[in-house]
Amino acid sequence: MKNKVNRELPDEILKTTGYKPFESVEVKDLVIERVSAKVRQSVKPNKLVDSLEEVVLKTVKDGMTISFHHHFREGDYVFNKVMRIIIDHGFKDLRIAPSSLTNVMNDILVEAIEKGVVTNITSSGMRGTLGDVVSHGALKNPVIFRSHGGRARAIETGEIHIDVAFLGTPNADEMGNANGMDGKAPFGSLGYALMDAQYADTVVAITDSLVSYPNTPASIKQTQVDYVVKIDAVGNPDKIGAGATRFTKDPKELKIASMVNDVIVNSPYFKNGFSFQTGTGGAALAVTRFLRQSMIDHNVKATFGLGGITKPMVDLLEEGLVDKLMDVQDFDGGSAQSMHLNKNQQEIDASWYADPANKGAMVDKLDVVILSALEIDTKFNVNVMSGSDGVIRGAIGGHQDAGTAKLTIISAPLVRGRIATVVPDVTTVITPGNSIDVLVTEIGIAINPKRTDLLDKLSNIPGLPVYTIEELQKIAEEKLGKPEPLEFTNKVVALIEYRDGSLLDIIREVKD
Repeated sequence: MKNKVNRELPDEILKTTGYKPFESVEVKDLVIERVSAKVRQSVKPNKLVDSLEEVVLKTVKDGMTISFHHHFREGDYVFNKVMRIIIDHGFKDLRIAPSSLTNVMNDILVEAIEKGVVTNITSSGMRGTLGDVVSHGALKNPVIFRSHGGRARAIETGEIHIDVAFLGTPNADEMGNANGMDGKAPFGSLGYALMDAQYADTVVAITDSLVSYPNTPASIKQTQVDYVVKIDAVGNPDKIGAGATRFTKDPKELKIASMVNDVIVNSPYFKNGFSFQTGTGGAALAVTRFLRQSMIDHNVKATFGLGGITKPMVDLLEEGLVDKLMDVQDFDGGSAQSMHLNKNQQEIDASWYADPANKGAMVDKLDVVILSALEIDTKFNVNVMSGSDGVIRGAIGGHQDAGTAKLTIISAPLVRGRIATVVPDVTTVITPGNSIDVLVTEIGIAINPKRTDLLDKLSNIPGLPVYTIEELQKIAEEKLGKPEPLEFTNKVVALIEYRDGSLLDIIREVKD
């Protein structure tokens, strides 16, 4: 059957998984019953274990679900160390449930899939060699991709039941009190890991900096931790922000960023007390710099900035242009250090950030959000997951979650190299078009027709050409021509959830 974004969902998938087809971006009347973790009383004087191998063998059994966080990003050492032990000891049929997967994890996870050690994955995304082998059908069962808010909801409902969480932390004491701000490899907020610490049956704190008890401030608390193990190194702090905090000099990216800023400033939401979320990468960071100057010029201040935090956002905080930063993840050393020093930079967990099933997520208070896209189609549906070849090479992240903002802007070039960004139909729907308000490209903008108010506001702004999205798609097609249609087999290799847990789309195996 087809869901409300016109995606064909196999009846067999709906029958065997129990998924409901996606209906609407309006998540209403969602009531859940939260599960609780098993808690084993500990009266030991400390929770220290001699080695990582010892704690893995104590805790892991065939068929379990184990989790990790991705706050170390490309500097992560913990995932590979734990998986090496698991593979070498011949465990089988494990489900991996990390908050996301980065390139540094790919090779060992491909090995684990080939040896039958890992047969299920749920994550926010994947890239590189891992995305390639999964796209070609190597994993036994379909991957389940969830947004950050969707993952938090699924953990709370028990749809993701974590048996063991291996949580790398830059510091910890002998009882497991830990934070992300101090030590050899600080990364700031532990926002995604806080869900695992609260709901996993067994929590292992892995650190390279064992500090005196009691360790404060404690983001992860001794009441949640079962074992503590010290290793030589948990991560490389120089790679935590790799690629995320690139300041662009590219004229196209700067032009897009300038037009995004023009859209914001001329919208009804640019006023004292507004709230916003920006992303990472060159264009997004440039938007923050343009927005800073506009806030100064117009004497406008924001109440809060949200999401993954970067140094340019910290600069706004320090200059008094924004009152608070609500921090679920830090993308560079400057933002990580700031959380340690500034009480107005608040660590939040993924549920507080974006869970649609709690009593109030921060994304529901967003006025403006700037998001990226691999593809956007003429229905304003956005793809940030599949490449033009159909191979998985991205992540949902908070894309769907932040799409709930009053003004959701997609910033993207019209074409990338020889690949169109604006297309008739996206390869994979990740964020439904009803969430998207404005597309900004280097040649001009397109406004979702449902936003007649924005059409009126933005139609006569100097330097801001307005097109229909169909016109932009035709311009891209005239530049590049029509691509050959992708070919897939009937095998489903991944399921795309919407943030409320309904089935938004599927990804099929790429045909060789």
